[in-house]
Amino acid sequence: MKDLILLLADKNAQFALKGALERPKAIGIRKIEFDFRVHAGRDGGVRKSGPETLALLRRQFNHALLVLDYEGSGAGAQSALELEAELDERLKTVWQDAAKAIVIEPELDIWIWGSDNAIKQVIKWPIGGTIRNWIKGKGFNVSENSKPDRPKEALEAVLRELDIPRSSSLYHEITSRISLARCKDMAFQRMRQKLASWFPPPVV
Repeated sequence: MKDLILLLADKNAQFALKGALERPKAIGIRKIEFDFRVHAGRDGGVRKSGPETLALLRRQFNHALLVLDYEGSGAGAQSALELEAELDERLKTVWQDAAKAIVIEPELDIWIWGSDNAIKQVIKWPIGGTIRNWIKGKGFNVSENSKPDRPKEALEAVLRELDIPRSSSLYHEITSRISLARCKDMAFQRMRQKLASWFPPPVV
């Protein structure tokens, strides 16, 4: 059996998480064997049938993560944490405590904004000043944690400016460089803590 299966909404999420999981020391875990499944129904599909999809894979993997964006999930009046708790309960039917749902608010792109320098290096930013100041000048609101409130749209604006396609490989390259230890996003922290409890680093 492999260590971990991740069910995600799209290839961008897959490559972003691949870049993180390939750096086990950076997220405080041992090296693990992992695999991905991408749900054809995207975020809404993960919400509707993700736990049932993962149930079919229980005999192949020791642990499972179900990861989706709150934005686009169709959660209605539910908050991100309420949706996450509901999905956790559905996962427990088959996986007990060996699976966890992670609902990212508003969307996974918020993790990409962990470091101006990492984004600059990957996209070879040619404009003076910081990328965050540039997106502020384009009308994007940047919150107290220095991340744009609309992270996906902000990233798309930057890429359009430089005529760079938004690709899965770009997500992988950025998460391969950013400081995972300093990521303060609460959904990322919940995922990191769960992974560390399942796959603690080796004792030195």
